[in-house]
Amino acid sequence: MMLSPCVPLDATEAGDALDRARRGDTSAFEALVKAHQSMVFSLAYHYSGGDPAAAEDVAQDVFLELFRHMDRIETPAHLVFWLRRVAANRCIDRIRKRRFEQPFDLMPEPRAQASTRDVLLDDRIRELVSELPSQARAVMILRFQEDLDTSDIADVLGMPVNTVKSHIRRSVEALKQKLGVKTQS
Repeated sequence: MMLSPCVPLDATEAGDALDRARRGDTSAFEALVKAHQSMVFSLAYHYSGGDPAAAEDVAQDVFLELFRHMDRIETPAHLVFWLRRVAANRCIDRIRKRRFEQPFDLMPEPRAQASTRDVLLDDRIRELVSELPSQARAVMILRFQEDLDTSDIADVLGMPVNTVKSHIRRSVEALKQKLGVKTQS
C-alpha cells in the first residue's frame, strides 16, 4: 500500500462518499481510504514501534477488511470508530502472532537508554511502549498518539472504562520507573 497525500473530507463529502462506496463505487472507496489512511497508518506505526513496513501491512489489512464490510458502516463517525478498532485489533493480533513465531534467541537485545531526556522525541519511550503488553500498548497509543479520551478507548477496544484507566495508570507508572523518573508521593 503506497501512502498518498491525505485528502480530508468535510461531513457532507464523507457521507456522500460513504453512501457511494456502499453501493460499490470504487472511486468513492478510494476517497475514503485517502481521507483515513494517515490515521490508520499512524496508529499501526506507533503500535509496531516505528516499523513502517509493519504499519503498511496492517493498514492494507484494515482497508481490505473495510472493503469487505462496507455494508456494515453506518455513518462517517462510525467509519472512524470502526477503522480505529480494526487497526488496534490487527496490531494486537500481529504482536501475538509474532511472539509465537520468533525464537527467543533471535529477539533483539534491549537498547541502552538514550542520552536525551526530551520526552516528545525520545526513542526510548517508543521502545518502552512497544514492550508493554498488547492491550496496555493499544490503550497508551490510542490515548497519547490518537488523543482519544478513556470512554472512546473503551469503545474502540471493547473494554470497561475503568480497565482503560487502570491500563493508563499502570503503564505510565511502569514507564516512569523504567525511565528512572522520580514520582512524588
